[in-house]
Amino acid sequence: MGDKPDVSGALARLDRALLSLELAVDKRRDKGLSMKALQGDLKRMSVERSDLTSSLESVKARSEKLEGANEEVSRRLGAAMESVRAVLEQHGG
Repeated sequence: MGDKPDVSGALARLDRALLSLELAVDKRRDKGLSMKALQGDLKRMSVERSDLTSSLESVKARSEKLEGANEEVSRRLGAAMESVRAVLEQHGG
């Protein structure tokens, strides 16, 4: 009869240990899944960063081209205005 309380206590401790082990396994599995999700997110963000860098370089090149065209138009417009002034001065305008 003295063995029954010891067995009951041992079974209770075993149940608690098994529950603790199950929780630890679940936590580790969840952590592993989270790590995989984070690695996937990192990979996607790296691809997006590469795409954005490429787009930015393209937009920057276009901006520089437009800036050059703007300067050329401005130069030509200034020259045309000078020509108009010269013609007006010649004709008393």
